[in-house]
Amino acid sequence: MQTPYYAVIFTSTRTDLDDNYAEMAIKMETLAKQQPGFLGVESARNEIGITVSYWESLDAIAIWKQNLDHLDAQFLGRQKWYENYVVRIAKVEKEYSFER
Repeated sequence: MQTPYYAVIFTSTRTDLDDNYAEMAIKMETLAKQQPGFLGVESARNEIGITVSYWESLDAIAIWKQNLDHLDAQFLGRQKWYENYVVRIAKVEKEYSFER
């Protein structure tokens, strides 16, 4: 990815209720990939879940936050799936990597 870009960092603690959580997560990732300005996503879950999505601009993030299907998922997350969560938005100025 070409810098600068933005990272939306979503950390969460789940409830014990599953109730189609995995299906919704797949749906949201598929939908996010269709949004203008979307650059990528990475996710991991153990004691806490961490999902980082990457975006071209703050405007692209704001549009995704207001997507109707995403609003439904946010509501269900607060009602059923999350004990708590935190969303952080950061501007990525530089990146580097290693690959064997």
